[in-house]
Amino acid sequence: MNAALDTPQDVDPLRDPAMYFNRELSQLDFNFRVLAQARDPQVPLLERLRYLCISCTNLDEFFEIRAATVRHAQDFGVPPGPDGMAPATVLKEIHARAQDLVDAQYRCWNEELRPQLNDVGVRILPRDAWSARQTRWLRDYFRDEILPVLSPLGLDPAHPFPKILNKSLNIVVVLKGKDAFGRAGHLAIVRAPRSLPRIIQIPPEVSGGPTDFVFLSAVLSGFVDELFPGMQVKGAYQFRVTRNSELIVDEEEVENLALALRDELVGRGYLRAMRLEIAEQCPNEIVRTLLVNFDLPENAVYRINGPVNLNRVIQVYDLVQRPDLKYNSFQPRNLRDMDAMFERVAEGDVLLHHPFDSFGPVLELIKQAAEDPNVLAIKQTLYRAGKDSPIVDQLVQAARNGKDVTVVVELRARFDEEANLGLADRLQDAGVQVVYGVVGYKTHAKMLLIVRREGRKLRRYVHLGTGNYHSGTARAYTDFGLITADPDMGNDVDLIFRQLSGLAPAVKLKRLLQSPFTLHAGVLQRIDRETRHARAGKPARIVAKMNALNEPQVIRALYVASQAGVDIDLIVRGACALRPGVPGVSENIRVRSIVGRFLEHHRVYWFANDGDPELFCSSADWLERNLLRRIETGFPVLAPDLAERVREEALVNYLADNVNAWALDADGRYERVRPVGDEMPHSAQGWLLAKICT
Repeated sequence: MNAALDTPQDVDPLRDPAMYFNRELSQLDFNFRVLAQARDPQVPLLERLRYLCISCTNLDEFFEIRAATVRHAQDFGVPPGPDGMAPATVLKEIHARAQDLVDAQYRCWNEELRPQLNDVGVRILPRDAWSARQTRWLRDYFRDEILPVLSPLGLDPAHPFPKILNKSLNIVVVLKGKDAFGRAGHLAIVRAPRSLPRIIQIPPEVSGGPTDFVFLSAVLSGFVDELFPGMQVKGAYQFRVTRNSELIVDEEEVENLALALRDELVGRGYLRAMRLEIAEQCPNEIVRTLLVNFDLPENAVYRINGPVNLNRVIQVYDLVQRPDLKYNSFQPRNLRDMDAMFERVAEGDVLLHHPFDSFGPVLELIKQAAEDPNVLAIKQTLYRAGKDSPIVDQLVQAARNGKDVTVVVELRARFDEEANLGLADRLQDAGVQVVYGVVGYKTHAKMLLIVRREGRKLRRYVHLGTGNYHSGTARAYTDFGLITADPDMGNDVDLIFRQLSGLAPAVKLKRLLQSPFTLHAGVLQRIDRETRHARAGKPARIVAKMNALNEPQVIRALYVASQAGVDIDLIVRGACALRPGVPGVSENIRVRSIVGRFLEHHRVYWFANDGDPELFCSSADWLERNLLRRIETGFPVLAPDLAERVREEALVNYLADNVNAWALDADGRYERVRPVGDEMPHSAQGWLLAKICT
């Protein structure tokens, strides 16, 4: 399609809906690229299993959040966005594409991964493959470990259809006959309690193999007749419902956000249904009964050829100790001179590129701050910190040691709300001043400020990052962290913390860009500057890396820059609403996505600036929410050698990837990038592992 040629005469070509991909559908397409990793024979087998599970988990979250948001927009008559698609049309497309994705996931499982795992001795056994000995053991296991905690519910006038928890495993059972009270059986629901393991390992002495597993759903279906003695089980069909999980709290109407959020969390598992997964062979009349109870349309049914909770097979990855079936382990590089972090940072800025660089220096910096008698105050934002966070341990210790500790905890970090409420309570109990951010704006910025007395002066030490203060994700996500004692950076961060904890007005920052005030405008100004350079005949170039892109003003500015001749490369992991490669509009823009061993998470913006380049790392994607409705930061890397390192490692390196890269074309298709001619294969993440970790 040539969108520029199809634009009506009276429509601004840069606002033409044909020039914008739908954000939700683009995000959904990302999971096809994840699934491609599960099908790649060059990837170790258990890692392929992990990618399959990630694609399933991502799809769950997509329905819980993105599809639910579209459904909400439909209900409230929200007009179409820049892409011109009405919410009802988007929902219809979502279900059609998701159906294709689900079909592909189960083909991958049934035809590729399970048979290949079986060939190497890792067997996930379906019911029809159980031996007599395995069946006896599983029946005993069912009677001893499962049956006592089950509470089957027969459906009759006294027992209406029960509430079904979001993403819980359930079996709908078709019965014939009468029970002890003379009640005629028809349908019953068996809910699998959350206390039961979803994957069961059969002992080697029983199975004959060291790594044999079965799904709980298969065991429940296989022995469900024992729950209904004297009745005939005509069929048992597993199902699962996915519900809206987006919490809505009217922050301006509540006096205590934490209490309101606790109340919302109680009911989260029973919000509006968005999708029904059910066994493929389930009779239509039962499916219709479930659809009526869940108030779902027919296109929201996904008939499953396999376990409905396929993502639970991820447990096998941890249970099977087979290094030959996994990626080679690596040891992140650690910083030298970590015993004296303040002296090390005072000598010069420290750049960390996770997971290739250890997260240890960040933990060590906070630990030393907690113990150092010269440290007076610590201020930090926490978005996702993890359940047992060593950072929280050190902040608690710092408060007990008499430091003034302030922590901005974002209670609305999606799916981490309950954990963040818990850590906020723990911090407050230790005497930490806990702030819940700003009404209407999630605090997504990653900032740490330490105030230390050095002689007669106070000095500020700052850590700024593109990723969360989470030791676990620091091993799995690519992110940058900068530790600096630059006075201007420290002053900027201090001003932002004062703004978050008090009622301060918008502040003028010297180094940092900040959402929702200057980051959006700053990005637009720098794109415009490159545009003016190009029009003046000067070399002009923009390279940016992020997780997602949909902000219309930024996209239009990039189109204008492309028309002026600016050379633009965008590395966008997930959703991208910009349409590249359209003649006359975006022919100078290239978009690629990288899907590899680690989740691509750092955001980097680079502008050529007529030979005086500017580089920012940021916590913000170029999304409307991040640029306009969140607290975010974009921070420059001032040291020339470190800025060049970021450019080389996160931009030049990734643009050279021809192993894990996908190129987006003008029609919205992603094509795998492969070596051309005599090109050598180049994996960006592999290159970093070799460069930094060896």
